[in-house]
Amino acid sequence: MGSSGRFHSILFERPADAAELADTSSFSDLNLDQVFDAVAAGREEYDLAPLFRMPLHSVRAVRYRHEALRDLETEAVATAVAQFARQMREMRGHLAQSAKLRHRYQKESWFLDAATTYCAAVGALAEALAAADLGSAAFRGLRDYLAEYTRSAAFTGLAAAAGQVADGLAAVRYCVNIRGGRVRVTRYQGEADYSAEVVNSFSKFARHAAKDYRVSFRGSAEMNHVEERIVELVARLFPGQFGALDEFCARHAGYLDEVIRVFDREVQFYAGYLEFVASLQAAGLRFCYPEVSADDKQVEVGDGFDLALAAKLRPEPAGVVRNDFRLTGPERVIVVTGPNHGGKTTFARMFGQLFYLASLGYPVPACRARLFLPDRMFTHFEREEDLATLRGKFEDELVRIRGVLEQVTGDSVVVMNESFGSTTLADALLVGERVLDRLTGLGLLAVYVTFVDELASLNQACVSMVGTVPPDNPAGRTFRFVRRPADGLAYAAAIAGKYGLTYARLKERLAA
Repeated sequence: MGSSGRFHSILFERPADAAELADTSSFSDLNLDQVFDAVAAGREEYDLAPLFRMPLHSVRAVRYRHEALRDLETEAVATAVAQFARQMREMRGHLAQSAKLRHRYQKESWFLDAATTYCAAVGALAEALAAADLGSAAFRGLRDYLAEYTRSAAFTGLAAAAGQVADGLAAVRYCVNIRGGRVRVTRYQGEADYSAEVVNSFSKFARHAAKDYRVSFRGSAEMNHVEERIVELVARLFPGQFGALDEFCARHAGYLDEVIRVFDREVQFYAGYLEFVASLQAAGLRFCYPEVSADDKQVEVGDGFDLALAAKLRPEPAGVVRNDFRLTGPERVIVVTGPNHGGKTTFARMFGQLFYLASLGYPVPACRARLFLPDRMFTHFEREEDLATLRGKFEDELVRIRGVLEQVTGDSVVVMNESFGSTTLADALLVGERVLDRLTGLGLLAVYVTFVDELASLNQACVSMVGTVPPDNPAGRTFRFVRRPADGLAYAAAIAGKYGLTYARLKERLAA
C-alpha cells in the first residue's frame, strides 16, 4: 500500500518502489530471456515484459512480494484469482467485439455484457478474499480496497443499472411476420406459437429420430441488413428499454476501475512464475524465498541450479546438477576454473540468475539462499567476432569490459564468463588482474570464469572454485564445483586422457 495507506498495486507497496526499467543486455547472457518468455507464455495480453525489467532495491519491497506470493500459493486465493482472470478476459473479449461491430444496438449489447461480467468478477473476488485467511499486506490491502469499492456508489450504481437494463431487454417480446419479401415486426400479444403446435401435432406419428432439416445460422457476430432492420423496428416498439441501453452505455463508458485494471495485469507476474516453476517442483527441484539484504554482502546458496537449463530438461529436469557457494567476510568474487565443458558457464549463469530473480521478489532455484540486492546486473560473455565493428575479438572484449567498468558501482553484480580467452595467457593474466583489481576495489559481488588459474588467488576478496571430475575418469564431468585452490590438474588430466597420455595408459604402452 502507498504512503496514504490506500492500496494501489499488488507488486509495489509504494509508488517509489517501481524503479526505472533495467537494461536487458544481460538477459540473453544469463538465459533470463528464456525464463521470462516461458513465464509470460499464454499471457501476452498482459504485456509482462516491462515488469521483468523492474528489479527491487529494498528489503521491504521484496518482502511485500514474498508475502503476496505465499498467499497466492494457497488454494483459496489461487482459485479466486484464476476465476477473476478468466472473467476479466471474457470482459475484454466482449469489449473487443463491441469495438469491431458497426450496428449501434449490437455494439451496446456487447458493452452491456462486458460491464455485467466485470461486476460479477469484482464481486466474486471481493467475496472470496473476504473469506480467505490472508497473510500479506498486498492481498489484505486489495481485500479492503474491494470491500470499499463494491460498497461505493460508482460500483453499486453500475451493477444495479446493468442488471436493470439487462432485465428490461430480456423482457422484450416481439413477433416477426414474413410474407414474401415483406417483414413485419409487432409487439407480442400472446399469439400462439405455431411451431410448437406443429411439433405437438406430429409427435404422435414419430417412430424414430427424423433427419434434422433445420438450417444453421452463420457464426459471425455481425448482423446482416435484415437483422439490423428488425432490431431497429423492435427498438421503436420498445423505446424505454432501448433508451435505457443508450443511457447506460453513455454514462458508464469508463466503468473499469484503474486499480482493478492494474491488479488484473500485475497479478499475472506472480501467477505466471508460480505456474512456470510448478512442474520443476513436482520433479523434485526445490525453490526458496531468499533472505535478502540491501547492505550485507555475505551471501550463501545451497543446491542452486540454472533455471533456464532445468526448464529445457523438462519433463525430466531432476537430473540438473545443483551447486553450493558462499562469500563471507571480505570475499566478494568467485573465480571459477576447471576443465572445458565442465559446467563453468552454467555455474556463472546460475549465479547471475539467483541475484536477479531475488531482486524481482521471486522464489529462487535453490533450497536455501541469502542474497544481496544489487543496483544493476552486468555481464561480460565471450562473443563471436563482429566484422561490422572492424575490431578484433580481443579488442572488442576490452571495449565491452571498459563499458562495464565505467558503469559499475560497489553495489553491482558482475558475471564474467570465459573473458579474454581469445588472447595469450600472458595478456589474459595481465588484463584479468587489472579487471579483478577494479572489481574487488569497489567491493562488488562477481563471478569470474577463466582458464587463468593465477587469478583465483589474486587477493583476499577472490575465492577459488574448481570444477571437479570423477576420480576414476579424469575425462568425465561431474558439473559440480568446490572451494579449493586452482591447480589446473583437472584440465591437465582431461588433456592427458584425450591423447592417451595418462599414467595407466603409458604403462600399458611401454609394457607392450
